[in-house]
Amino acid sequence: MAGEQLVVTKTKQGQMEGGDDERELHIYLVDLMRFMREDEAVKTMSLLNGTQDDRVSKRILKDWVVNTFRERRALSLTLNDTKTAVNKLHQIANVIVAIIIIAIWLLILNIATTHFFVFLSSQILLLVFVFGNTFKTTFEAMIFLFSMHPFDVGDRCEVNGVQMVVEEMNILTTIFLRADNQKITYPNSVLATLPIGNFYRSPDMGDNVDFCVHVATPLEKLAVMREKIMAFMESKKEHWHPGAQVVLKDVDDMNKLQISIWMRHRINFQDMGMKFTRRELVILELIRVLRELDIEYRMLPVDVNFRNLPPVTSKRLPSTWTTCN
Repeated sequence: MAGEQLVVTKTKQGQMEGGDDERELHIYLVDLMRFMREDEAVKTMSLLNGTQDDRVSKRILKDWVVNTFRERRALSLTLNDTKTAVNKLHQIANVIVAIIIIAIWLLILNIATTHFFVFLSSQILLLVFVFGNTFKTTFEAMIFLFSMHPFDVGDRCEVNGVQMVVEEMNILTTIFLRADNQKITYPNSVLATLPIGNFYRSPDMGDNVDFCVHVATPLEKLAVMREKIMAFMESKKEHWHPGAQVVLKDVDDMNKLQISIWMRHRINFQDMGMKFTRRELVILELIRVLRELDIEYRMLPVDVNFRNLPPVTSKRLPSTWTTCN
């Protein structure tokens, strides 16, 4: 009897634990309200989830922690590089101030005459003539780094049509990391003259998927296709903003209809892998809908006539090909 009671008790406990699995796999608003006020809990839920859902899954929490770690690491690297640049600038300023103080001290103590300073200024003019371009480049680089400051370490930028991630920032140069992990060094004076796109500082960005169907496709099928795709986009609120559109763009060669799906991600394109992962979901759903509705694209018929075809005498054909005599 004691063994049977033990089995029944374990069974009941297992059923209760099984019913609570769904509860244990998510974080709800009431869970956060145990540790903070209601307004703080609502704000925390919006930061973690990014949607209007009332729960946070383990995957969303993991992604948020990873993204937060990356942002903090990039911020740490930015502060480190900025501190290094400021220290170098501070050393240059110390040298200039020391020279000025020594010159004033010599002038006050009458150790050096005005003729000496005239001679010294002529030598300085000579140095400016020799190193003037270097001074100009350094000044432009400092203006770019401390005044314009279009990016930080870790930002994904587009320079000359190439997307790269900022690896290191110095006073005179900036090191970028391309998609194939090749490091590219740009002088800051050159970057100051180029248009630079920054994905990290951009808001939630838009995207589109273009495809073509045959011009003879019934309008009823196109309407059903639009509804199915829109319903799919609305079901993924954590991926895209509401208001996605499926529009008929143009008719090409009187044979194909150009259609586009316009959607707006809930992320910018700092993480390009996440962008293409979400874009893949749309393409897979599009393929499924097109197959389900039997919508296809057909080429225009081509009438080909052969007249007086000469015999093939070339010896350059592969050995597996057979020719007619």
